[in-house]
Amino acid sequence: MIITRINLYAYNIPLKAPIAISLGTIDSARNILVEIQTSDGLTGWGEGSPFWMIVGETQASGMAAAQDMARLLLNRNPLDIEGCVTTLTRYLPGHVTTRSAFDMALYDLAAKAANMPLYQFLGGSQRSLVTDETIYINTPERMVDDALRIQANGGEAIKVKLGTNRIDDIRRVEAIRTAIGDTTPIRTDANQGWDVVTAQAVLRAIGNWNVQYCEQPIRRHDIAGLRQIRRSSPVPLMADESLFDATDAIRLVRDEAVDYFNIKLAKSGGIFDALAINAIAEASGIACMIGCMSESRLALTANAHFAAARQNIRFCDLDACFEHAIDPVQGGIVYKGYQIELSDEPGIGADVDPAFLNRLETISISGSTAL
Repeated sequence: MIITRINLYAYNIPLKAPIAISLGTIDSARNILVEIQTSDGLTGWGEGSPFWMIVGETQASGMAAAQDMARLLLNRNPLDIEGCVTTLTRYLPGHVTTRSAFDMALYDLAAKAANMPLYQFLGGSQRSLVTDETIYINTPERMVDDALRIQANGGEAIKVKLGTNRIDDIRRVEAIRTAIGDTTPIRTDANQGWDVVTAQAVLRAIGNWNVQYCEQPIRRHDIAGLRQIRRSSPVPLMADESLFDATDAIRLVRDEAVDYFNIKLAKSGGIFDALAINAIAEASGIACMIGCMSESRLALTANAHFAAARQNIRFCDLDACFEHAIDPVQGGIVYKGYQIELSDEPGIGADVDPAFLNRLETISISGSTAL
């Protein structure tokens, strides 16, 4: 089997409303979709969500990089996942989100060739997965309304975006906790929005309000600051933007900087590198969460397969598609409330409606254009 053609799509999905975090606001999901075709007639699908404020990529830069990546993979054996991913990484060490889309498509192909669902191909089994739902930065009143809606819909955990300032962020959490009562866990995420002193003050203030953890309270490179916050915080810390690859994971473990890891395929470069991050975490006694950017159900399905395949993935934050105004994905995960169900179809088990694909900007790379 060899790769004969790769189609690249500017995969744009409108949002129901703009979403705001401490780093900025987005009004649509501008993703990248990769379709890898092979000489055996198999097709693999992958999706990357270049959340520019976190990964430093845009859809435009990703589409440009993807053309070179596609040419590097033409005429190669797609089952040589390590060789293919290593080639892409050496050529463009950056563009992790774009690389993750190719990685995902390669794993989709390999699992299809083995006639296994991806979770089984990765050595796992079906298990119960439950996602939280995220509340984005707004007034306390609007955020309370969202929290009450999530709780009424059966949400088992509510993720709250913070990272503005000490007074307003404490008010947000206090208002939500007062409105929903004491039982439903709150998960907070500052997206690097605080400094060390502010983080310490906020976490001390909300420490008795059943806050399960706080993601990325300060700037991603300040590992010493994370360690300092962790030593005094009543709320466990989770690394997100500080954790891109296995090297980051080793440093976070060595410096005893956090309690949990947030693994995102779009941030780690895909499944191949995410497996290494999780292995380091598991060996170090650090549980992980599987997170997301602004992916459709296609990539969210791949993320769910990864979570099902690794028992060390304790938390799921796979709610990105809740914000999408349309759903062009065929197959894939099914949400029963906040429970996630995976099918036993080979591979990822999801693709995109051809009628939707026909409306997208498309670039095709075939064998005659290989580098």
